Amino acid sequence: MTRAAVSPLAWLDEVADQRRAAGLRRSLRARPPGDAGVDLASNDYLGLSADPRVVDGAVRAVRQWGTGSTGSRLVTGNTELHEGFERALAAFTGAESALVFSSGYTANLGAVVALSGPGALLVSDALTHASLVDAARLSRARVVVTPHRDVAAIDAALSARDEQRAVVVTDSVFSADGVLAPLREMHDVCRRHGALLVVDEAHGLGVRGRGGRGLLEEVGLAGAPDVVMTTTLSKALGSQGGVVLGPAAVREHLIDAARPFIFDTGLAPAAVGAAWAALEVLTDEPWRARAVLDNAAVLAQTCGIADRPDSAVVSVILGEPEVALAAATACRERGLRVGCFRPPTVPAGTSRLRLTARASLTPDDLDTARRVLTDVLTAARR
Repeated sequence: MTRAAVSPLAWLDEVADQRRAAGLRRSLRARPPGDAGVDLASNDYLGLSADPRVVDGAVRAVRQWGTGSTGSRLVTGNTELHEGFERALAAFTGAESALVFSSGYTANLGAVVALSGPGALLVSDALTHASLVDAARLSRARVVVTPHRDVAAIDAALSARDEQRAVVVTDSVFSADGVLAPLREMHDVCRRHGALLVVDEAHGLGVRGRGGRGLLEEVGLAGAPDVVMTTTLSKALGSQGGVVLGPAAVREHLIDAARPFIFDTGLAPAAVGAAWAALEVLTDEPWRARAVLDNAAVLAQTCGIADRPDSAVVSVILGEPEVALAAATACRERGLRVGCFRPPTVPAGTSRLRLTARASLTPDDLDTARRVLTDVLTAARR
């Protein structure tokens, strides 16, 4: 058979078979409206994505501005709504300025690439989010990947550099296991070496810090002149989109240099309106941040985890992907939605159920979770 007679996509079947054999095949499941059951899978940490006040915020924005932003923010996609929300979020987190992107992923790409580049050193934690990994690959900077949460390794990388500029990137809360980055120690090292610290607060905003202002605020780094914060609007704020927060000079530079900002359509008004309404709810109801951590502690105890979680994430490691997938399926069949993390999201041999606490979980929800998880984990751990 000639090469031309073979489909150029024939290799996909072989790859799919390999993934299936390894228990790593993924599939989509459509969630119907008003889906019944207890949700321990979503990142809707504050339980605001369906809150009537947040829905009303989205509807008001649509009625005033229409369904789409109609262009990039440098053309027609920038509205008074976008800039008003940016000012509100910057004030809430203690940053000097903010710039909204179409997603948390593009916010990380835009910030990291535009703030590093050729001739710079980029130091990244080994377990940073995929968006930060991709940003490092696109940056054309020299990249050093340091062991997870290893401040000494960061210090060594910065000490040995020849580059004039250096950027250190990390999650504040690591999404797979919910542990916290040692931000204060990292910042001390960065400041000693004249490096910029970029922190992704996707899982910290709304959960850590005073009233949910994030881990940077909690450790006293809010508004620091050598720190840039990125975050998403799709988790605690129950909407969609991403933001880069930091000194005003950073915002101005990103408007000039961040390709995901310049060439992407601006975030839809509905998403901005919803996020702003959610921010107002969080400001008025700071108890929601505490409730997330309290409910996470209940879930951890249910799963036999002794330590109180530092975030909304409760990670239950089961080992092989088939075991984790079977446990997640068993939970779903009994009305409990849980996350299932398998390689390459997590290292081989550490496939797990990833439970996410929400402020809106009721005592009945937690009781259902206790009954289902006790039975499912007992079977999975045999």
